[in-house]
Amino acid sequence: MAKAIETTIIPGFGNGFIHAKKGMTVRITDLEGHQVADTWAISTRDHEEYLSAATTRMLTGRMFPELKGVFMTTCDRPILTFTRDTSPGFHDMLFASCCNALYARRGHKNHPNCRDNYFDAIGRAGISHANIPDPVNIFQNTPPRPDGSFQYGVTMSQAGDYVELRAEMDCIVVVTACSSELINAGVSTPLRLETFKPRPKAKTKK
Repeated sequence: MAKAIETTIIPGFGNGFIHAKKGMTVRITDLEGHQVADTWAISTRDHEEYLSAATTRMLTGRMFPELKGVFMTTCDRPILTFTRDTSPGFHDMLFASCCNALYARRGHKNHPNCRDNYFDAIGRAGISHANIPDPVNIFQNTPPRPDGSFQYGVTMSQAGDYVELRAEMDCIVVVTACSSELINAGVSTPLRLETFKPRPKAKTKK
């Protein structure tokens, strides 16, 4: 197994980020199981170019990219390619990140949330965004029903399940451990974020 270039452990209810050069593999691992990873990718060159869930849906014609499918930026350019998935395959690209106001409406004051975690992470990464982009919710099990409503299912990933994404440009990948006990089997648990060297291209037969 290849050795990671950089590794960040994201605690439950926490956040982290990692730098990925073009061609590198980014791996997101659910360490204990049943944990959603809210994920963003921001261009290193221009922080106003970042992964756009809406643009990705429009240009791919899917609610979530299939394997070998791409995630697109606000400038209609590929930023990540979805290359591997060892989980049951449930992911989401429709939900916004949870925020303090959401939990306050449910009677929970000052609850950890992915909106605050996003701004904490990008601040440490030297990025200044006025608004939070919609995330890619890796491992989130909330599929739409035929009537248009959402099914709130418990996250199905098991301990050690991971996804891999290939960076299509130099970017900063931000991940937060989803704070919703409802879909994380009762508690927010750690994630591991890693980068690996670009994999050599397979030789073509002459």
